[in-house]
Amino acid sequence: MQTNEVSQESEIKQVIRSLCMMNNRFMNFMLDDNKEAAQVFLRVILGDDKIKVRNVRIQSFIQNIYGHSSQLDILAQDSKGRYFNVEVQRSDEGAPARRARFYSSILDTHFLQPGKLYEELPDTYVIFITENDVLHDNLPLYNIRRRIDENAKCFEDGSHIVYVNSQRRDDTALGKLMQDLYCTEPKNLHYHEFAERMEFLKYSKEGEEKMTDVIEEYAARKAEALAKEAAREAVKEAVKEATKEAAKKAEEKEQANRIELAQGLLADGMSIEFTVRHSKLTEAEVRELASKLTA
Repeated sequence: MQTNEVSQESEIKQVIRSLCMMNNRFMNFMLDDNKEAAQVFLRVILGDDKIKVRNVRIQSFIQNIYGHSSQLDILAQDSKGRYFNVEVQRSDEGAPARRARFYSSILDTHFLQPGKLYEELPDTYVIFITENDVLHDNLPLYNIRRRIDENAKCFEDGSHIVYVNSQRRDDTALGKLMQDLYCTEPKNLHYHEFAERMEFLKYSKEGEEKMTDVIEEYAARKAEALAKEAAREAVKEAVKEATKEAAKKAEEKEQANRIELAQGLLADGMSIEFTVRHSKLTEAEVRELASKLTA
């Protein structure tokens, strides 16, 4: 029992060691109340070294009483009152254009308080960091703004949508940030603002305890996988048993048909040899049937 516990603890440690920031749960722990790290993200992605993060929250739930609510991975606010929502998406299906539009709109409805003027609506940035190049132009960054078609000027409404292609991992500041997203060892990180937190989360007892959610999620996934495997084996076994039972019943039915045929042939005066040949019963079985008919 003790050996199993040690093995499980070792396995959990390995899971934690293998995590990188492209795992959105781990990213949440890396940035939770970590203004310096969030600031690096925003400054590099938006190309603005003057951004000063005032606060950062993870898993912010925004209630929409009239429709779909949302849970934002990371929500930060800077000293100018601007809001930044950062979402890490490993699945292409998780970053459609209309989701970005919806997140942008829900930030607007949440942060314009009753009685406030529209001019007081803060600037918002919805940033999707995607594992693949979901917009397919092989760009490291896609800044999306509304514009006026007739003169190609930007329509300055304060809303910004940004897609970051994490596949572009070159030696630029953004490329190095993308490299850090896939890095699993603190010593290999380019940005020191991430290294201390990763060291804490992966190599300290307190950090492991803080990552209970990640561990529980891992355990739940493993339990689910084991349950699915058990279910698959149970289905296979059930199919096998059902097949055996069906084959047995089919054989019993066929044997009954052979006996009925043999009885009919014998009753009509056919010879033992003829009956064996046409009923497909053994000679012993036919002779036994014949003896019963003459008894």
